[in-house]
Amino acid sequence: MIMNHFLWLLPLVFPHLSSPVILLERSDGNLFHWNHLMKGDKLVLHRSKRDWMWRQFFLSEEYTGSNYQYVGKLRSDKDRGDGTARYVLSGEGAGTIFRIDEKSGDLHATQRLDREEKTSYTLQAQAFNKITGLPLEPATEFIVKIHDINDNEPKFTKAVYTASIPEMSDVGTFVIEVNATDADDATYGNSAKLVYSILQGQPYFSVEPETGIVRIALSSMDREVRKEYQVVIQAKDMAGQMGGLSGTTMVNVTLTDVNDSPPRFAYSSYHLSTYESAEIGSTVGRIKANDGDEGENAEMKYRIVDGDGKEYLDIITDETTQEGVIVVKKKLDYESKRVYTVKVEVTNTHQDPNFADLGPFLDTAIVKVTAKDADEPPVFSRPQYVFEVNEDTPKGIAIGTITAWDPDATHYPIQYAIDQHTDPERLYHIDPKNGSITILKSLDREVSKWHNISVLASEINNPHQRSRVPVLIKVLDVNDNAPEFAMIYETFVCENVKAGQLIQTISAIDTDDPLVGHKFVFSLSSMNPNFTIFDNEDNTARILTRRSGFNRREMSVYYLPVVISDSDYPIQSSTSTLTIRVCSCDATGNMRSCSVDALLLSAGLSTGALVAILLCILILLMIVVLFSALKKQRRKEPLIISKEDVRDNVVSYNDEGGGEEDTQAFDIGTLRHPEVIESNKLRRDIIPEMLFPYHRPSPMKECADVRDFIISRLQENDTDPFAPPYDSLATYAYEGNGSIAESLSSLESSVTEGDHEYDYLSNWGPQFKKLADMYIGKDTGVAN
Repeated sequence: MIMNHFLWLLPLVFPHLSSPVILLERSDGNLFHWNHLMKGDKLVLHRSKRDWMWRQFFLSEEYTGSNYQYVGKLRSDKDRGDGTARYVLSGEGAGTIFRIDEKSGDLHATQRLDREEKTSYTLQAQAFNKITGLPLEPATEFIVKIHDINDNEPKFTKAVYTASIPEMSDVGTFVIEVNATDADDATYGNSAKLVYSILQGQPYFSVEPETGIVRIALSSMDREVRKEYQVVIQAKDMAGQMGGLSGTTMVNVTLTDVNDSPPRFAYSSYHLSTYESAEIGSTVGRIKANDGDEGENAEMKYRIVDGDGKEYLDIITDETTQEGVIVVKKKLDYESKRVYTVKVEVTNTHQDPNFADLGPFLDTAIVKVTAKDADEPPVFSRPQYVFEVNEDTPKGIAIGTITAWDPDATHYPIQYAIDQHTDPERLYHIDPKNGSITILKSLDREVSKWHNISVLASEINNPHQRSRVPVLIKVLDVNDNAPEFAMIYETFVCENVKAGQLIQTISAIDTDDPLVGHKFVFSLSSMNPNFTIFDNEDNTARILTRRSGFNRREMSVYYLPVVISDSDYPIQSSTSTLTIRVCSCDATGNMRSCSVDALLLSAGLSTGALVAILLCILILLMIVVLFSALKKQRRKEPLIISKEDVRDNVVSYNDEGGGEEDTQAFDIGTLRHPEVIESNKLRRDIIPEMLFPYHRPSPMKECADVRDFIISRLQENDTDPFAPPYDSLATYAYEGNGSIAESLSSLESSVTEGDHEYDYLSNWGPQFKKLADMYIGKDTGVAN
């Protein structure tokens, strides 16, 4: 094979070997083995071929020639040059990217290669004998490396970078670091050696050429002047030399806010106005200071620091709009003062001490508020009035006076009135001109201790301007009620009681309310031989027996009048009667028997409770009786249980039948002569064999007409105890006794014997002529 030059690496002599070996290496990677023999003192060298081999070839990328790019020549030492050797190539790209001449062993690249896609290719070469097809030597591997050229421009990791820094930052403050990469070989030449530079953004920013770090280059950059910057950074390979490739990126830099701008009012003074009738807390107007900062750095607070209107006006900070809201702190008065002046101060809520030298971070302004006149309602001299009056004060007496005036400059007269909704009983009256309140009716403290009324004051010229004031009237107590028993006492005395024994302790109450408390005195209205009273002087008294041996048969109840007096002025007293019942007791004083009322009352039952208990017992007994009756009625068998029940039914018979004995649907006896009396009696509490029994009592003989007959029959049915307990149909067919033709019914024809005379039909007129011809002719025929 072709060898460019040899490099002697290392001669090795092995004296113990009969054939020492010297290893030689070519720069192209081929190794050769040389054998030498030692014969005496002479060195005899014999070249011993140890297969050919190589390490690598070099090939430039991006070849632009028209022919295939020559890589190198492969040749085996065993190739005698007679054309019998054939070279075969295998491995990466063999046959596509790389081709070898089978005869000469020349290796070419058939395609344009790119080192950035693949930096090297590993191939295997082997020589064969064309005739025998046997390999001349084993396959040997070699590498084809692609030499880099500067064919790739630098590329930044981001097309656009974003950064933010505080305004007013110092020179050299770090902003951001940009980074670009070059696909060329950084280990070969300067193709991938990058240098950064700034194309746009001076004089505000700078970039370090080697690192790509962007820094502040100008001090005192003010966000309020300019907030955003666009910086263009370039990266160039070949160490920035001429002919190098380059790439760019953009950095958007935003200055963040710091509190370096103090608040400032746009004007030194502001003028506002409002009506004097404005309510406390209502808004008069708004003022605002300007602050170039943003966020919390622009937050402000307002306060009033001075001025003659400081007592009447106040300022509140609107945190949303950062405005100062002037509000009414105290009612304005146009008549007393027309203009109210305050000095307002504004400061930043959050201050940065690093920028204190840019201050002061506050400002002041004068605010003048003009009060406008308004028609105001009357004003009372007090927010409320409290009067006291004795409950025995006569009617028509004045108890107090209400005063009000018109606060406007016009000073219109005022008229007064009581809101009748607050005085429904019409106890008081107010003079509409001078406002004095008088009593219309007698007062009673025991009914109501306080009276709360409302007095209205309005301008005479404008009644709509009206004010209201509460008036509280306290009714003072007068001793006008006598004391009485605190409760109803049920007192008992035993028949075997001894003299001087306690039978009852009583107390009293008084609806009056003296200043020093109640003090009651108990006594008997007259000397009583049976009982006496002992005042305990603690508003209670004891009832004692004066004798022993009471007998309830002689006197079962005693009435003891007790006089109770108070100690107030004027003294009031009353007489209350204590009822004492006599009962039978055992030796220890326990009651054994008494009258019914006393016995029940001794168990703690009052008369009302006793009546309630008796009513409950009576109601329970009635309920028990009602349930028993209902239960018995359920057990009885109904009178009509078959489907033939005729209650509330209408039965129609269209068949005339074979005679009067052919139907049982009605009582045929009622159609007969009323004097016919049926002796058949049937029970009315069972179902009859016929739907209606034959029993029908005959009418009274004195019933001369149908009306009397029907009334008589109705009365008989209403009072008949044997009448069925279900609905029935009663038929009354009595024609009366006064008929000349008597009964026209054929039902009694069976009892009449003999022939009939029909001659009278000829006297009835032409209407009956045909009927007369029929019957008279028939009768004549029969006679013949």
